[in-house]
Amino acid sequence: MSRDLRLHRTPADVLDYEIVQEQAAALGRMGRALEAALARLAEFDAAHSRAGAPTSVRQARRSLVIEAGHALWMFVVQREACGLRDSRGIMREYKVPGEVQLCMGAVLPTRRA
Repeated sequence: MSRDLRLHRTPADVLDYEIVQEQAAALGRMGRALEAALARLAEFDAAHSRAGAPTSVRQARRSLVIEAGHALWMFVVQREACGLRDSRGIMREYKVPGEVQLCMGAVLPTRRA
């Protein structure tokens, strides 16, 4: 027997539903931001040799690693807010490089002059 749950929703149910929708949307945005940051890093690596790279190239790459680390942090925090605590799977699925994992953090470092 099918029940139409729309007839029995309380205001709290509606609010819970809206919160879950927003969590899912935010999780999607954070996942896409991580994918984009990792893609930029991969494209940079494909276009530049790391052996004997000039300082400007190393600094540009470091900025991309830090950006990807921040995107990873945002994604992990959003996943945890959704109750998804184990991040090992996303590290494998998104192929997050170890150096990006090590840069994962809440605050982007400021540039030194």
